[in-house]
Amino acid sequence: MNNNDTTAVLSPISEQAEETETSSQPAIAPTEGGRTKGSQGPQGLRGSDLPAPEKKRSGRSENKRMKIFCGSSNRPLAEEICKFVGVPLGETRLQRFSDGEVQFQLLENVRGADVFLVQPTCYPVDQHLVELLIMMDALKRASAGRITVVMPYYGYARQDRKDRPRVAITSKLVADLLTTAGANRALLVDLHAAQIQGFFNIPVDHLFASPVLVSYFRELNLPNLTVVSPDAGGVERARFFAKKLEVPLAIVDKRRTDINVTEVMNVIGDVQGRTCLILDDIIDTAGTLVKTVDALLAEGAEKIYACATHPVLSGPAVERIAASRLEQLVVTNTIPLREDALQVEKIKVLSIAGLLGRAIESIHMETSVSTLFS
Repeated sequence: MNNNDTTAVLSPISEQAEETETSSQPAIAPTEGGRTKGSQGPQGLRGSDLPAPEKKRSGRSENKRMKIFCGSSNRPLAEEICKFVGVPLGETRLQRFSDGEVQFQLLENVRGADVFLVQPTCYPVDQHLVELLIMMDALKRASAGRITVVMPYYGYARQDRKDRPRVAITSKLVADLLTTAGANRALLVDLHAAQIQGFFNIPVDHLFASPVLVSYFRELNLPNLTVVSPDAGGVERARFFAKKLEVPLAIVDKRRTDINVTEVMNVIGDVQGRTCLILDDIIDTAGTLVKTVDALLAEGAEKIYACATHPVLSGPAVERIAASRLEQLVVTNTIPLREDALQVEKIKVLSIAGLLGRAIESIHMETSVSTLFS
């Protein structure tokens, strides 16, 4: 038979079973007026007047199944999430042609299932983004009941407005691509700008890594602590963090002269003789971080700690952090660390698998996600 022939054929066993079932049913003789003879049913109803019995569905409802899949960008995080939730990681086959083109196949049935697809679009950003779109297309064509894209790191988020003439708004473009590819819902972590949620025409759950980070620094119990925002854009995030830790807030005025090039101007707030905690959402080349450390030390700060949700750490970031006067940099595992970053003792990684796992359970059970932060 040709391998491409997909014509379905009933097996002889199935046909024999059907004939046996039909022949084993008792014959009911007709009577006058088209009624049938036989015993009366409950409450004196005749057999012809009884309602037809309901057909029993076999197994668990397909709409109640939860399945979690992942791409190649951060499989360890997806495995941690699955372990927390108690659901095995879905089986897939992800391959590439010699020219780099992606080939993706689901190796299990997802029809009607509630699917969560974990894929941060970290380096290489374009490759992981296209991979994510292809995986969602496969899920959509496999008749998944609902597709929730779980993006611990949302690539292209920093281009969220037209700050210069003739530039693209890539965060909006990515939102459109995800929706077109088949996403019914999005679960995101610490967006560069919260307004990016408005670029989506589907429900968005925006998580914050602050519960994980706040818990860690509470346990450290650093003396004379002041939370520092490295720029004006992060003041709201830093204010929330400072309120949770019940400590003062300071701000560093920063002027960006070019892409990935910054010039720190001055410090707003009292940091003399205090321990400072720099809070940011993304650390890319660490240029802002290192200059902020220098500015705080120049103003009389004693010790400097830093924390961020997304450790992009591109270019010379690792070398800059290692050579800086920073005491410790605390990040989460939204993005897997580079090999050289793993060797730096100053860098500590906290897991947000539990936070994502609880959010996934809430979405699946249709309960409130906001209770995770109350």
